[in-house]
Amino acid sequence: MNTRVDLLTKEFPPAVYGGAGVHVTELSRQLRTLVDLRVRCFGEPRPDPGVFAYPEPRLADGANAALRTLAANVAMSAACEGADLVHSHTWYANAAGHLARTVYGVPHVVTTHSLEPLRPWKEEQLGGGYRLSSLVERTAVTAADAVIAVSQGMREDVLRVYPDVDPERVHVVHNGIDTEAHRPDTGTAALERYGVDPERPLVLFVGRVTRQKGLPQLLRAAFEIDPAAQLVLCCGQPDTPEIAAETAALVDELRRSRGGVVRIDGMLDAVSLRQLLTHASVFVCPSLYEPMGIVNLEAMACGTAVVATATGGIPEVVADGVTGLLVPIEQEQDGTGTPLDEKRFAADFAAAVNRLLAEPALARAMGEAGRVRAREHFSWRAAAERVLDVYRRVLA
Repeated sequence: MNTRVDLLTKEFPPAVYGGAGVHVTELSRQLRTLVDLRVRCFGEPRPDPGVFAYPEPRLADGANAALRTLAANVAMSAACEGADLVHSHTWYANAAGHLARTVYGVPHVVTTHSLEPLRPWKEEQLGGGYRLSSLVERTAVTAADAVIAVSQGMREDVLRVYPDVDPERVHVVHNGIDTEAHRPDTGTAALERYGVDPERPLVLFVGRVTRQKGLPQLLRAAFEIDPAAQLVLCCGQPDTPEIAAETAALVDELRRSRGGVVRIDGMLDAVSLRQLLTHASVFVCPSLYEPMGIVNLEAMACGTAVVATATGGIPEVVADGVTGLLVPIEQEQDGTGTPLDEKRFAADFAAAVNRLLAEPALARAMGEAGRVRAREHFSWRAAAERVLDVYRRVLA
């Protein structure tokens, strides 16, 4: 397809810190073989051909960071002249796509990895910037020529939150997984580096310290998890000082009641992540809001059973009773996703983890089934080809 597509994103290697960044990285590798692709991202210049970076400009002291994001979008959109189609990811780049559509008259495709109205806790982090991010997303999604949702659950959210969007314009393309990069790795260097005992059962969490990932709920559940198991928490950057303090206090309280609690802060390198996932007896995903959750696929690709919340797109990834266990949840409908019964959710989550710890043969069988499912159903090549189908429909 001799079509120029400008892919617009905040994150791109080496600055990748979340699932959307992983998605764009892997999708772009496949799309390069299918279209004339230009990647436009934030930050410092990249050495890769066809990748162009746009720094966020300095504004007046005290200016909200979201305004810097919008300023970078203006520069990014100006460079889209001559594109046949623009494709933006997350609100951080949605404005660039919408502006390019408006100024140059080219189709705009939006991939939704999450929705701002379903993450109201971001106002704690962004202040007035959250209102700006919500405005940008709403404007871009409702005007887009096509919207790609990363799961059926995400598609339902798009149509519920933005009822003016024509359902015919909303397509589902699941995230993929590279099962060569994410594979079982029995090496122990990462365990030794972080003081993890390879002979002791291991319950592993990997995620950002943000309300949507449910880390406080996991830490409350951990008081009921078998103390013979280690709990390893790989924590990304906290959204706010408040949730950082809340998480630290819960970890300290947990450590006073049991041993084997290991906290690792910051992004893990690929090998360390692979080794920890491989050695985990159970991978846990207590998310309150998760449009799909690439990290569950990463755990499955490493042959590890998953215990996860039955919310969002997670049930489309984790096959309950086959590749792991899903924990039911009744949630507030105010956008926070808070469990209606915190104690019950914590108890149910702990019970599911304890079941797999008590039945290691079952956990291993689920891990094997998960690896097969990841390999057979979630390839990035298939994702790229489905995205290409969306491009063709828009350009027809």
